[in-house]
Amino acid sequence: MLHVSPFKAISVAILCVLALVFAIPNLFEKQTVAGWPDWLPKKQLSLGLDLRGGAHLLLRMDTKEVRDGMLTSLRADVRAAMRRARIGVRATGIRDNAVQLRLAPNADREKALTELRRIIEPLAISNILGRNVQNVTLTEQSDGRVDLTLTDDAIRQRIADAIGASIETLRRRIDPAGNKDATITRSGLERILVQVPGIKTQAELDAIKRIIGKTAALSFHAVHPNETYSGGAVPPGYRTYLSAEQAGLQYLLQANPVVKGDDLVDAQPGFDQRTNEPIITFRFNQNGARRFGRWTAANVTRPFAIVLDGQVLSAPVVREPILGGSGQISGSFTPQSAQELAISLKSGALPAK
Repeated sequence: MLHVSPFKAISVAILCVLALVFAIPNLFEKQTVAGWPDWLPKKQLSLGLDLRGGAHLLLRMDTKEVRDGMLTSLRADVRAAMRRARIGVRATGIRDNAVQLRLAPNADREKALTELRRIIEPLAISNILGRNVQNVTLTEQSDGRVDLTLTDDAIRQRIADAIGASIETLRRRIDPAGNKDATITRSGLERILVQVPGIKTQAELDAIKRIIGKTAALSFHAVHPNETYSGGAVPPGYRTYLSAEQAGLQYLLQANPVVKGDDLVDAQPGFDQRTNEPIITFRFNQNGARRFGRWTAANVTRPFAIVLDGQVLSAPVVREPILGGSGQISGSFTPQSAQELAISLKSGALPAK
């Protein structure tokens, strides 16, 4: 006959009782468990889609937007290099994956080529692949044109970096409190798999899709003295932006923003104390606060535009210098849309749609 000491029997019995007590919360709904006294265990097992159901989304990044951004940046680098070297340029254009440069007839071609070669850099994956992998190739054409072409390796690396950044951004947007057990992983070269357990209604799914879909690129721009665009040539250094609230209205704004959303450190939904309308309060870092403060101090009584994803949310007038680095965004918000936009702004902008 097997003999078990009383101590072992009591220990096993206590362990079984404790295991049962800690397992009990999994038999009830989360809302029920939340109302229990604090001294009772409340932690529940994280159940995946196979047990709880939920949202399963496969997202594809707009890689053309990533490539176009690389080409725009490369063209800006080419123009800056030619300006620094005081070399005359007849035209710079973009075609396929290349920036095409035509020098002025009297330009120093050898000096220009030397400056352009400075733009060529090895990629970080060079050591991994065991060969010299560059970001750009330079080609002289027979008609005198110079082409700077993005390499396939450079484009693939930028897309991989953008996917990685997007995964972290989506994680902060979808699960800011860290309690949804969301799974967000890379799937293939340009796709992201998102699984969010516990999504039961279409409204919850639609909210997730809206949060994912916002690129949330925020910027603050100086407004042209004419404010709106009524046709004709756009002045140098300015571009047109559509109004988010009034169909057909176009604002004329300075192309280079005063402050970009990269300098945003916090965004919270709230209500205007005077009108009780939903708003979003924001706060800049020191760099953004300093630039915004200098600009508002020099432009009292002038409007500035708040631009989100390429559309003007509002264009308020600067009543006094805004030196504290914080302010508020108003518009046609509902409490839910203000909450979703605040989450998107705080999590950072996606590198592409």
